[in-house]
Amino acid sequence: MIDVYLFSGFLGSGKTSLLLHTISQLKEQGKKPAVLMNEFGALPFDSTSVEGEGNIPLKELLDGCICCTGSEKTEAQLQGLLEENDDIDVILIETTGAAHPVEALDAIHSPIFADRLNIKGIVTVADSKRWLERDKLSPQIRALFMEQIRHAHLLLANKVDLLTDEENATVTFELSNFNNSAPIIQTTGGKVAFSFIEKVLHSSKKVSNEQIISGKSLPLSSKLHTFSDSVNKDEFENWVKSLPDTVYRIKGYVPISGFKNPFLFQYAYGMVNWMPEYVAMEPRLVIIGEGIEKLNFEHVNPYLDEK
Repeated sequence: MIDVYLFSGFLGSGKTSLLLHTISQLKEQGKKPAVLMNEFGALPFDSTSVEGEGNIPLKELLDGCICCTGSEKTEAQLQGLLEENDDIDVILIETTGAAHPVEALDAIHSPIFADRLNIKGIVTVADSKRWLERDKLSPQIRALFMEQIRHAHLLLANKVDLLTDEENATVTFELSNFNNSAPIIQTTGGKVAFSFIEKVLHSSKKVSNEQIISGKSLPLSSKLHTFSDSVNKDEFENWVKSLPDTVYRIKGYVPISGFKNPFLFQYAYGMVNWMPEYVAMEPRLVIIGEGIEKLNFEHVNPYLDEK
């Protein structure tokens, strides 16, 4: 049977970083991983990172949710992975930040794969800084954030480098009280030994019959923007940081003045990250949050063309 690991966590928590580190470790062990990625929006920005790992079987579920409403599409993508690749050792599933992990597990517990897949459990990446300031989230978003943590079999308290030792101790203590059945490991950049994940989930059989708070009805939306011209890097960052707290995630490719190719840009919870690209990716940006459709992006940033 093929082991399946589900990576959960809120928008911008570090799931893709965890995924990439895990892929690298599995390849070093001589194993062949396959990936199913669920993105919030119609563009596969995070999937592009996986493609950069080379020769990794990959299926995508875009602009939808690996949950009860997207279970048929999830089944089709998993079946595609299995039919097109007869040498897969491990399947890694990264959910969108708006997905409830129990719903996602339910979607992949299909009788079609009952004799082929061994569901190991849920690894939830929790943004430690966001946890400390969770009361700033709207009630519905906060509820999903907490649910993702509550149903984890293993918790990664990520981005500990952004907090003091005292704050990290508070995060670990509060997380352990909130989900006392999941081991907690502090991480930076989503880095954790896959052998540790295997060990923890080897005997984990956590099952919940509690009513869950679904992600499918949350007031989250996304908007795609393209660029009419290159931007000044500092001015663009200032614009991003001026956006309201209800903008949770921004990712895409931004053309920077003086550089040939657009940079990969990522934003989550006040933190920005730039990575140079060595191929000419199409300049475009996905912005995810609450009330996105009400924001006038062209007014505050003339470089963006709204789609």
